[in-house]
Amino acid sequence: METRAERLSPLPENVVGVSVVRRKWNGICVDVNEIRSSGPTEHSLCLESHTRLSALLEEVGSPCEPRLREGKPCEIGYVPRQMNIMPAGMPLWGYSANSRMVRDAVLLFDLPTLGERLGQPLGTADLDAPRLRFADDRLWTLVSLLADVVDDDDPATQLYGDGLTAAIFAVLGSRRGDGPSTRKGLAPWQLRRVIDFLESRLPERVELSALAALVDLSQAHFSRAFKASTGMAPYQWQLQARLKRAQTMLLTTPASLEQVAEATGFADAAHFGKAFRRAHGTTPAMWRRERKR
Repeated sequence: METRAERLSPLPENVVGVSVVRRKWNGICVDVNEIRSSGPTEHSLCLESHTRLSALLEEVGSPCEPRLREGKPCEIGYVPRQMNIMPAGMPLWGYSANSRMVRDAVLLFDLPTLGERLGQPLGTADLDAPRLRFADDRLWTLVSLLADVVDDDDPATQLYGDGLTAAIFAVLGSRRGDGPSTRKGLAPWQLRRVIDFLESRLPERVELSALAALVDLSQAHFSRAFKASTGMAPYQWQLQARLKRAQTMLLTTPASLEQVAEATGFADAAHFGKAFRRAHGTTPAMWRRERKR
């Protein structure tokens, strides 16, 4: 599948640069696009072969405008944090009278495949017709959080992104009148099975779908039940377990911070130090010194 940057070549008039970061969670392709311009622009937003949910994350210059046809202004007025839904097969154009930079996130998905993967049916009432410039703060926040980690290689980001995509489609489901599940926490045997699996995989990436399948729940139901049982989202539990393993290594081995970071799945010592300090309020080196006096 080509990205917007690949499709917009050569660049349209007054567009001076296009960059895209792409990642997949739950089989959903997530593109974070940044377009830099030097004046009036109007161009295809591409990806029309897929159903798309897009969210405007940031813009500099005059507001950008989604258009169903080239040269035809949008009939819906500007709203902050605007979002668009476009069904597969329908093109979308972007226009700005004086844009300098626009950053957006686009989720591309196939409804039948997604419903099967998430373990719950996904109706199409809210997704089978174009919907431009609508506002939904909860949905926008979830998409924005996903965009923030699209290039994060930390193992916990897999569960984090899986959880966010499941939550996004739970919100879309509630828009169609499917209320949230009233399921409580996991049964003791379910929780033990999930914890054993997570511990056996540390510090590797784990997909939310694998955890949900262990206890025969949809991803959305599993996420809610796991948090009700532990007080944490699955990705938070995994990160905490990795940090606990790091603490054990710091106290019981002479391993360097770089070695501890590698053994617990962090990209490097700096990444490990940042996560450790966020959780414990001090650096790994200081924490180790204070406990080895």
